[in-house]
Parts: sequence; C-alpha cells; structure tokens
Amino acid sequence: MNKKRIVVLTGAGISADSGVPTFRDVGGIWTKYDLNEVCTHEALIKNRKKVIDFINQSRKEILNKQPNAAHLALKQLEQYYDVNIITTNIDDLHEKAQSNNILHLHGDLWHLRSSKNDDAPLVKIDGFEQLLDQRHPDGSLLRPHVVLFNEPVPLIEKAAELVSQADIMIIIGTSRVVYPAAGLEYYLKQNADLYYVDPAQSGSDFTRQCTHIKERAAVGVPMLVSNLIDRVKTTPNNIM
Repeated sequence: MNKKRIVVLTGAGISADSGVPTFRDVGGIWTKYDLNEVCTHEALIKNRKKVIDFINQSRKEILNKQPNAAHLALKQLEQYYDVNIITTNIDDLHEKAQSNNILHLHGDLWHLRSSKNDDAPLVKIDGFEQLLDQRHPDGSLLRPHVVLFNEPVPLIEKAAELVSQADIMIIIGTSRVVYPAAGLEYYLKQNADLYYVDPAQSGSDFTRQCTHIKERAAVGVPMLVSNLIDRVKTTPNNIM
C-alpha cells in the first residue's frame, strides 16, 4: 500500500489534556514568573541561575506526565499513513506514546547543549535537575536545549519541507499566533486536506478550506484518526 503522507503540528493544547499547564493556565508554574526574566536569550546571559532554575522546575512539573488519548491516536495513525509530527512542545509525551517521527521545533527539556557550539552533540539529562556548573565535553557551560524567545528556530526549514510534502495536515491545540510555527500551514500544497483540532480557537481565518473539529485534543484527535483510518480501510484495494 502506498501510504499518504500526514504532517501533524501540535501545540500546548495536546499536552494540556495530560495535565501539562499552558502559559495561560491560572496557577501554573509559568504564571509565577516574568517570562522576560526566564525565557529569553538575554535572560540566560544576564541571570543564568534564574533561567536554569525555571527550566528545572518546568522539567519537574512534567516529569511523570503521561500521553493522553490524542498522543496514542497519532501513534495508531502510523499503521495506515506516513506520519511526521512537528511539535512546538518541549515535553516528551509524543516519545512516551512511541511515535516514530518527531521534530521538536522549539527543542526539548530532556537534552542540554553546548553554549558555544550549536552543532555539538546533545547531552541527555537524567531526572529533572541541571546543575548550574555542568559542562559540555567541549568545555563550555551546558544550557537547556530549548529555543528561548529572541532566538532563531533552526529546524523551521526542515518543518516547512515536511509540510510541503504532505497530503494531509493536522493542526492540534495551538492558537496559530506564534511565528514562525504559525506560518507552516502556508507551505501546504493546494490539493492537501487541512484539519484543525482546538476547542477555543476559530478555524474560520485559514486562507484555505479547513475542517475544524472544535473539541479538546483528547476527544477530537481520536475521532479524526478513526475517520482517517476508516478512509483507508474502505478504499478499494487500499490504494491511496
């Protein structure tokens, strides 16, 4: 069977159903900090300890979170489609769901990287705590492998390439206002299908026809995946 290509763009909404707080959640860890002091490139230079402490607390917050029905449904989709996941999330819930092709557009919490050489090998972190004086084998201080505000997004071109090759694009749990990730939908070819799963946002402002499933991720994604799988099963001779 010649599998159709699906690219999935996931945002904070898919992780929220696993109990991971979003930036906007009242009482969440991120509401207790001034993001300008802990989430910018300038902050890392100015007050390294404060940024590292914030990242450590963020890592601790999600250490034991588990994938929800949306993550698991996307894994199931791989049996019938060629699936690539692009996520702006820095958690490891897609990995825990055992999805195979995951591109972390904004990095992830579970690796550290050299502070002087972006091409140096990443360093895996155990537990949740990065020590302030940890160093890379190249001698530089390690920093979180997270794209901070005011830093470039090095994998955006790879993400755009994946979108341009897709037959179907699914956008899940994102407000579509944070660039450059929000611009990825514009790389989708004209004859590709577009689906949007989000309960709060509007699907009417897309520049192309879009099927909007106004449900939270853990409800809407399994519904959509079931429909997409049925489409394959009912196609004569399984030819896509």
